[in-house]
Amino acid sequence: MNYKEALDFILGAETMGSILERNVIECLLEELGNPHKGLKYVHIAGTNGKGSTSAYVSSILRAAGYRTGLYTSPYIQQFNERIQVDGVQISDEELAEITTEIAEATKRVLARGLRHPTVFELITALGFIYFKRRACDIVVLEVGLGGRLDATNVIESPEVAVITNIGYDHMDVLGDTLELIAGEKAGIIKSNCRVVLYSQAKGVEEVIASVCGEKGASLTYADTSLAKVRSVSLDGIEFDYNGYLGLKSSLLGLYQVKNAVTAIVTAEELIKKGYAISEQNIRDGLAGAHWPGRLELLRRNPAVIVDGAHNPQGAAALLESLDALFPGRKINFIVGVLADKDYSSTIELTMPHAKCFYTVTPPNKRALSADKLALEIKKHGDAPVYFYGSIPSAIDAVLSSVTADDVICIFGSLYQVGEVRSYFGRDKF
Repeated sequence: MNYKEALDFILGAETMGSILERNVIECLLEELGNPHKGLKYVHIAGTNGKGSTSAYVSSILRAAGYRTGLYTSPYIQQFNERIQVDGVQISDEELAEITTEIAEATKRVLARGLRHPTVFELITALGFIYFKRRACDIVVLEVGLGGRLDATNVIESPEVAVITNIGYDHMDVLGDTLELIAGEKAGIIKSNCRVVLYSQAKGVEEVIASVCGEKGASLTYADTSLAKVRSVSLDGIEFDYNGYLGLKSSLLGLYQVKNAVTAIVTAEELIKKGYAISEQNIRDGLAGAHWPGRLELLRRNPAVIVDGAHNPQGAAALLESLDALFPGRKINFIVGVLADKDYSSTIELTMPHAKCFYTVTPPNKRALSADKLALEIKKHGDAPVYFYGSIPSAIDAVLSSVTADDVICIFGSLYQVGEVRSYFGRDKF
């Protein structure tokens, strides 16, 4: 296969959807020689923050000199972003070569009477093979959906299992209460492993603690209340945490402090397991972490920020950060959402902060059309609403109608972030 043929093969399985079971991925990996075995992992689950936390943890490990694999989803601009070693994406050539091997293994899976692997299962297998080939010292592995039955959960006990902020998302498959969702996320906890939990709702913490007790796993809370923010600006955040003074993060957003704290505690758990990670490695890792599309500043005067917030919990965190960066300012919002998300609650939260809304249709088959989103927004308040046929046309419209002192925020779905970044000349992840 060449690169295009490889992507066609992987993405051609999209009709299979998300199937939460592990027998097929286990069979596929067995046919491939079980490449996931023998590697060490930090396994990260959660509703919000798992991508940023993964970026922080991998950056810290790289600063400490470990060859670090990073597996994340979805991608922002190029498919290869999902699989990286030491910050470098898998090459087109290696992706094609490994996918050819996976395609042959898939035939053997089908011959054994099992269904075709899903897109995510194929990509997960691709990641495992690549990380094994590159002899990674450790892999930061982000869960795709849930945890218990997620394809990434074929791994044996991780060095650390991390659970970030849990909210209401994918309720049709994970459950309609935070406790049920937490139970699914807790599925990544293995016997006698170390667990780091982002401090959150009591009911969630009780579920995780109970599972840790059953599994004999140690539980450490990332107490984000101990973090004290010193300053917030468009250049980053400076904060103190539990004896670490003057920590810096180039990632904007007050919520990133909580993700950074979770990464620090994860690093401390790794130190307990014998990893050579210094305080300076932690400082350098936090300062050097890069995670596009999460409260990312794309332009100044007017300020243009893009964010992947796609549920009410993410929107609330985004709005808190915007208030800190631009106190008392009304925001021009460009919004595109997926139809299966709780966009009504997100709009309700956003309306008091809005100067104007411009709606778009994200490039995804599950997207809510821009005109239908505009009609929904009008139900929630009096802010002007305009809908556009494309993301560039919406950006053109808002830029032509604002002054240098205005603020523009583009959010609602990660699937539109790549096109937004490209508009502003950010063509690389």
